[in-house]
Amino acid sequence: MDLSEKLDGHGTAGTSGRRSDVVALELARMIQTGDLQEGVRLPAERELMQRYGVSRTAVREAIVSLANRGLIETRLGHRPIVRKADYEIAVDKVGNLVGHLMVDREGVWNLFETRIFIEGSLARWTAKHARRADLEELRAALDNNREAIGDPLRFDETDAAFHAILYRVPGNPIYPAIHKAYVEWLTQHWRSMKRGAGIDQMNHAGHVAIFDAIVARDPDNAEESMRRHLDAAWEFVRSTFPTDR
Repeated sequence: MDLSEKLDGHGTAGTSGRRSDVVALELARMIQTGDLQEGVRLPAERELMQRYGVSRTAVREAIVSLANRGLIETRLGHRPIVRKADYEIAVDKVGNLVGHLMVDREGVWNLFETRIFIEGSLARWTAKHARRADLEELRAALDNNREAIGDPLRFDETDAAFHAILYRVPGNPIYPAIHKAYVEWLTQHWRSMKRGAGIDQMNHAGHVAIFDAIVARDPDNAEESMRRHLDAAWEFVRSTFPTDR
């Protein structure tokens, strides 16, 4: 069966949107099965038009759809390149929507509350299951965080690096993708918060409490320490809004 038969079951012309959907579906299938492998370029627009019997508009709409799904990378003047679909790409696409929701304190709080929930659970899990290598990595990150006190940009980087380890410890690739998204979504608020060595020291002390509880294999205390740390962090994030409703 050729593409025109797939479009409406009768071989008659369908709408441009319907045609582009079917082209996108077929190309996505080829990417997922490996017929189009990561790193290769899609066929030229003219070739796709001829292969599927559709207009240039339908081909371009299909390409936009694939790019929005993270299956191809587009660049002006070049044929699109196939990308391997992964969790980070998927979360990035969700991030485009989430960004529109973070225009006020309530929206940011809704996001930040999910972070408290997830990281509390991760701290608990890490206290119960962390390996020696995980603990050594956490200790090194904690040392880096201490050394960065008083240097705002470096402190933020080492702060994020400490939390990132907790997202990696369970070995689930979805968690690091979520952490990357949190960092991207919340960075603008961190950058506009009140800064100073005293605040850095307070945040570092929160990290120390979390680490100590994890090393002691105390999941209840690890979760509670994380929640206290992030509750305090929220107070600083909240201060970035002009008014507090």
